[in-house]
Amino acid sequence: MTSPSTTSPPFVPRTSLLVLIRRCVALPVLIPAGVALLAMAAFALSYDALRQMAAASHIHPALTYAFPLVIDGFIAIGIGALLIVRTAHWKSRGYVWFLVSVATATSIWANVLHAVRLNQQTVRDGLVLDDITVGVISAIAPLALAGAVHLYLLVQRRPADAEPHVEARHVPAATPPEPGTPAATKDSVPAEDVAEGADEQVADPESPPAAEGGQRPLATYEQVLAIGRTAPLGRDGRVSRRHMEKAIRAEGLRPGRRERLEKAKGELQTELDQQLTKTAA
Repeated sequence: MTSPSTTSPPFVPRTSLLVLIRRCVALPVLIPAGVALLAMAAFALSYDALRQMAAASHIHPALTYAFPLVIDGFIAIGIGALLIVRTAHWKSRGYVWFLVSVATATSIWANVLHAVRLNQQTVRDGLVLDDITVGVISAIAPLALAGAVHLYLLVQRRPADAEPHVEARHVPAATPPEPGTPAATKDSVPAEDVAEGADEQVADPESPPAAEGGQRPLATYEQVLAIGRTAPLGRDGRVSRRHMEKAIRAEGLRPGRRERLEKAKGELQTELDQQLTKTAA
């Protein structure tokens, strides 16, 4: 007579459960939806306080609804603008940061003042909080609104920014045929495939396709500066990186990476500014 089986069910590692959760199809949809709900809840809490502040400021009752939209709506739009100008000049980014900071500080100040004044005027028999605690709690809503809008925009931009990683194809070097082997083995890898694979490994991502005679030579930094001085200027009479690239390619050279062109553009712009200063003097 066989005894009943007492084997326990197989143990599922915790890491496997995490992998299954991360691979859930609904996860990319649930995260933006949850962040959007959080932003709406934070906006509703801040909206109530700001509308009462507008009414206390003697704004027309029919227009008190617009006051929260102006402040909290500007915060949402400003955060979106910050993501757009994140690569712009530091003056532009600083200006947008200043506006968003002022709007956020105004919303926090109005929420805190509203809560503190009501706490001072209300008499209750239950739990009574001090003014500092009430002010800190009321500041959570505008901060959560700003954070939720930022998270939502980041989540929405992530699929568009992600790019598949393409590895360079490795082409083995041609080895000399061993003695006694037919000559056909020497040509087992066509010369065209070898040349194409070599170009894929060393090609500049910004360079045009190679000419029939081979790949264009890379311009030296001195050549970039010399050709850039002859390139036409861009908007507002400033040095243009795109015009520099076109002029370098017109000379049959490769411009190279963007960082090197930006460095050369800065030097040429400095020279141009110095010439304009001397001319004006």
